[in-house]
Amino acid sequence: MTTGSHSQAGRSTVGRRGFLRIGGGVAALAALPPALTACSDSSGASGKLRIVGVADQQKPIEELLGLYRKSRPGEGFSTSFAPTDQVQTVVRTQLAGGNAPDVHVLYPGSGSAMSVVELARAGLLADLSGQPWAKEVPANFHPAYRYQDKTYLYSAGSSVIGAIYNKKAFAKAGVRPPGTWGELLDVCAKLQTKGVIPIALGAQTAWVTQLITYALVPNAVYAKNPGFDAEMAAGKAHFRGSGWADAMGKYKELQRRGFFNDNPNGTTYEQQTSMVASGKAAMAVQVSAVLANFRQATGTPDDLGMFPFPGGDDAARLWIPAGIVVGLGVSARSKKAAGAKAFIEFLGEQKNVDRWAQSVAAIPFKRDASTRIDPALDGFLPVIDDNRAVPFMDQSWPNAEVQPAHFAAVQNLLAGRTDVDGALGQMDEAYGQKS
Repeated sequence: MTTGSHSQAGRSTVGRRGFLRIGGGVAALAALPPALTACSDSSGASGKLRIVGVADQQKPIEELLGLYRKSRPGEGFSTSFAPTDQVQTVVRTQLAGGNAPDVHVLYPGSGSAMSVVELARAGLLADLSGQPWAKEVPANFHPAYRYQDKTYLYSAGSSVIGAIYNKKAFAKAGVRPPGTWGELLDVCAKLQTKGVIPIALGAQTAWVTQLITYALVPNAVYAKNPGFDAEMAAGKAHFRGSGWADAMGKYKELQRRGFFNDNPNGTTYEQQTSMVASGKAAMAVQVSAVLANFRQATGTPDDLGMFPFPGGDDAARLWIPAGIVVGLGVSARSKKAAGAKAFIEFLGEQKNVDRWAQSVAAIPFKRDASTRIDPALDGFLPVIDDNRAVPFMDQSWPNAEVQPAHFAAVQNLLAGRTDVDGALGQMDEAYGQKS
């Protein structure tokens, strides 16, 4: 969730698909852009250090690699970027086959086939614990960055999930960002009467399906029971019969009231972005890491803002999801491990942590007097500082099956093929599977 990515500790929010599910690995290889499929060549053959990331990482990686290369004119680098699901399927296959890129996309915590825990447990990641920045990762972030007390992930910091909104659309309807669930429903109704889609939802893109749930679950679950994850792990709690039912029920209520665009399951993330950027829709529940994409889609970036998506009835006690953004790891089998680790160490310098965090609208995991945070996140900082932010839910899940089950459950719920209880039953079944 991605990115991630969730106290603000480490769980990511961007979408992720299980490894080679239903033979999808071969199909994904055939569908990938040429630049990425070319990465199947070993780095030793090309003589270049290979870096493969998801599309959302392209801007910070290319910017920072450009700075890095100035002091290393004789070294060669190869970069490739593609949509999340495609990259994960291909890179996971390459890691298992021993021909992975030297530096590759890596997700915090567990719950994904390309997460720290899954890959480190399989012996596929190089240990980064000796790097200076690794010693500065706050203790509450350790579950995101580490496995068995060793650091394997580089990530610039934490992202938040909230509503990216079009200020002109809000002004046209005479409304302001809401602070409670009731106010949200009122705002959506007023936007609707002005002919504006209140909430754009691109549920055809699987990872987008999870974001509204994640935005609502902190108030519905963790504000009342901070130990819910531990109870789930011990078999003392389940998705069914918990606050997840309230969150999913509110998700469905937004659809029932007509506050989404028509056919969310037939709408892509790119279309969702365009609707908000153009003012056709007023807002979209998204991770702050993609705020730059929304800004790029509009001619006037200042017209876009972001606010915490309210799932509760007390604006002063709002809880939000915030967690470590998708980052990078080094392949344990890299023939250029020294060069790969040197690049990661460069990224860990404070000025470069800040550059990456600014690029993806994240909050750096470490800060100094020079650190500047995107103004769009101002409304989230008081909540985070008051310890009312929780990790993205998937980062505590025990296997890589629960997240795709969540994607499918939401799509089925939106399509009317299941109800809330049935959707959560799908997730409970996946949670019980062995990794």
